[in-house]
Amino acid sequence: MGGAQLDDETKTMLNDLQKQLSDVLDELSATFVKSIEPTIRQCIEEVYKQLQQIKGNQIGTGNTSGQEKGAEAMLVTKPLLDYLDQRLTFFANQCEKTVLKRLLKELWKADDAWKVYFDEPSQEIVNEFAIRYGIESIYQAMTHFACLSTKYMCPGVPAVMSTLLANINAYYAHTTATTAVSAADQFAASNFGKEKFIKLLDQLHNSIRIDLSMYRNNFPSSSMDRMQDLKSTVDLLTSITFFRMKVQELSSPPRASAVVKDCVKNCIRHTYNFLFANCDEVYKRESKQQTNTTTTTTTTTSITDNNEQNDDGIQTLSTTTNVVGPSLKNLQFWHQLMYLLTCIISEDRERYSLVLNQFPSELNVGHISADTLWKLLSVDLKDHLEEHARIPAERREVKSADYMNLHFMVKRFYDTSVKIIPEAKNIVPEYPNAYTPKDFKRWFEPFVMQWLNENDDMSMEYLHNALEKDRQTGFQQTSEHCLFSSSVVDVFTQLNQCHGIIKTLDLHDPIVIAKYMKRFSVTISQVLLGYANPIRRTFEYAGGQDRICSILMNNIQQLRLNLEQLYELMGGAQLDDETKTMLNDLQRQLSDVLDELSATFVKSIEPTIRQCIEEVYKQLQQIKGNQIGTGNTSGQQKGAEAMLVTKPLLDYLDQRLTFFANQCEKTVLKRLLKELWKAVISDLEKVIVLPPFSDSKHLLTIPSARIEDAYRLLSGELGRDSDRSLTQKQCQILDRGLEDLKEFFHASGQGLKRNYLEKTLELQSLKYALSLYTQTTDSLIKTFVKTERDQDRPALEESFGEVSIQVDLFTHPGSGEHKVTVKVVAANGLKWRTSGMFRPYVELAMCGPHLSDKKRKQTTKTKSNTWIPKYNETFHFLLGNEEEPDCYELNIAVKDYSFMREDRLIGLNVIKLSQVCEQGSWSSWVPLGSRINFDDTGLTILRILSHRTNDELAREFVALKSARRHKEEV
Repeated sequence: MGGAQLDDETKTMLNDLQKQLSDVLDELSATFVKSIEPTIRQCIEEVYKQLQQIKGNQIGTGNTSGQEKGAEAMLVTKPLLDYLDQRLTFFANQCEKTVLKRLLKELWKADDAWKVYFDEPSQEIVNEFAIRYGIESIYQAMTHFACLSTKYMCPGVPAVMSTLLANINAYYAHTTATTAVSAADQFAASNFGKEKFIKLLDQLHNSIRIDLSMYRNNFPSSSMDRMQDLKSTVDLLTSITFFRMKVQELSSPPRASAVVKDCVKNCIRHTYNFLFANCDEVYKRESKQQTNTTTTTTTTTSITDNNEQNDDGIQTLSTTTNVVGPSLKNLQFWHQLMYLLTCIISEDRERYSLVLNQFPSELNVGHISADTLWKLLSVDLKDHLEEHARIPAERREVKSADYMNLHFMVKRFYDTSVKIIPEAKNIVPEYPNAYTPKDFKRWFEPFVMQWLNENDDMSMEYLHNALEKDRQTGFQQTSEHCLFSSSVVDVFTQLNQCHGIIKTLDLHDPIVIAKYMKRFSVTISQVLLGYANPIRRTFEYAGGQDRICSILMNNIQQLRLNLEQLYELMGGAQLDDETKTMLNDLQRQLSDVLDELSATFVKSIEPTIRQCIEEVYKQLQQIKGNQIGTGNTSGQQKGAEAMLVTKPLLDYLDQRLTFFANQCEKTVLKRLLKELWKAVISDLEKVIVLPPFSDSKHLLTIPSARIEDAYRLLSGELGRDSDRSLTQKQCQILDRGLEDLKEFFHASGQGLKRNYLEKTLELQSLKYALSLYTQTTDSLIKTFVKTERDQDRPALEESFGEVSIQVDLFTHPGSGEHKVTVKVVAANGLKWRTSGMFRPYVELAMCGPHLSDKKRKQTTKTKSNTWIPKYNETFHFLLGNEEEPDCYELNIAVKDYSFMREDRLIGLNVIKLSQVCEQGSWSSWVPLGSRINFDDTGLTILRILSHRTNDELAREFVALKSARRHKEEV
């Protein structure tokens, strides 16, 4: 364009443009350096820390001291030099040479930036004035700090004041490293004035404490500039503490972290009191804003946007509102309050904690906020719940479900806000005698118990609906692979939900857990027994409907399985003894119900089983002969005949068990098998081996001692053939058939265990009957005498008089024959009323083996119309030498003689000769009972003997043992 040849106006215009561009470059350089200035300051702080570690006050002279000083200087400035070297290397590679020089110039000026108090040209005038009149830079700094202290709450001021005071601290503290003068002395010599500056700092410190105690209002989280001012204010507070400690050299000034912590707590307490007093209005305003925004900033800030402060710094509403507090009619207040407290904690944790982070190991605003608010909430909530607890449950206006919802909200508040703080992280809430804020789970104990009590009615209603629904659908299986119906699933869905609610309470106190589990176990018992009883009634009406009966039994079994699972979920072995006992008793009751249903089901098909057994008997009767030979051939013959005999029964059982296996749970199947086994074996004994009754009470119906009457009862004329005796061969075939039956019920290990089958009382009774069946009459009578020990029990329980008897036993030394001499002395107190003449006499009958050819019965003379007759008559019985005397017994009976009618039995008893054997002689008053007592073995023997109609000895023995006192004729 011509350069110097251009006209002056053009040159001036281009030169001004050049200057403007240079100013822009200077501005960009300054802005860039300002962006990295925080890092530079951190490096300078590191320099200061290194400088503080240098002890002593003087360094010697000479080369050595110079080298030492240089080494220490290198060590002190290393953090700053390392960072500058890194940045300058980057600038040298990336920037033009001119730009690099400007950046270096700005970097050099950065360390002294705190000395710049005004914009140009004011700052240049101030600097010139300070040079002319010798005003120190530190004095300028202190003066500027004092001026700013009156406006320290203005935006951006705290950061400037913090920088100023930090450099003032550095000025006085750093000089002590190179001079012998202490920082306190240097500060005392300041032109600004020691007392004036100290007073200034004290006032500033107090003002900062007050303002930090209301940090939520003074430094709202919605303003990033004010949040930065909050951080700078805490830095300023830290600088004041440093000044007091290093410059004033105070021994223990208040720690900045402790001061800030107290301020934070005060602010949180004020916030809580404000929210408690104005909860309803703040919550409504918060809810209204929540509909317009979803950001956390708006949510948390809205709580305090319209707050003012009173003289004490407590937050108040800008307008008068109607305060809605806790109520005994509802719990809505606490839900609103905890929602607002959650917002406060979230704001402190997500906003203020990130700003107030100067003391990471000592101060966490989020944790302090959660802990403080929780303690304040705990006190108020505990007191309020105690008021509710004092109201009887039936008069409370608040529903138990509302209490439970509040319980869960408190727990959620504690878990999400409080439990995560270090002080509570690894602490399990306990219930000591003294109150602790973590004790909130016990505050709700009466209301949880109220809920559990009310839950009974709801659970029973749910049960009835489930059963009714199941009935209407015909108790259908829930799926192809599930053999039970839907009502079981519905019932336990309800119970598991209830337990889930209790478990969600996250209890740890064993006493409270025991109370809840004990009460819940009562609910379980009511529901499951309430289910089992209708199932019983339905089972009775469903007789003959095998599918429904099977599903009902499967339902009870599924109840037991689900109860076992619920028992484990509740704690299993860890439950208290009372609860375990209750649930175990319930399990046993359900097991008894299942046994009862199984027995009922088998009883419903027992008539068919008896018909099959009658067919077995008919097949058995077709087998002739009395003996089966020995060897393999005879064994195979016995097996073939046994299969033929039991075929009708096995065919029917196979049909039934195939159905059971497809329709019943495995446990139900085994219980049915057990009941079916008992029924089959018992009916085999009643129908084939012995008469069709199995209770000795039948013998009590015998009207007299006549042999034919006893035979008629014991031989069982109820639809039986006149001769049902079995030959030895038939007994062997039947015994072999029992083995086939055992194998059938064992089912190659899929059914009942062989050990169980062998030990059942029914099989043992049948086998014993079969073993006795082929014995001789003498052998059976001997067994009866030897085994029946309590025949005189009825006489001991109720006596109808007594007889004085003397018995002497003599054994011939040569032949060994036994002779028994019996003297009947008298009778006494005979209890008998008759309209005719009373003529009592005593009948003696010797019972035992090998007496068929000997005299067995003798009687005294009658005595007329006396109830205390005297007899003094002696009788002799010869026993032979085949057996010992203890195989015999003497039957005594007192009767009323009549010529025109049958003699009436007054009472009877038995004397065992084993009693006489010991001393050879015996005498006593023998009481008279209404009958003779015998056990199952004796009954079996009598039933077997009752079949032997052609055996006089058998008929006579059966008549003696089945005799019963006659009714009195008045």
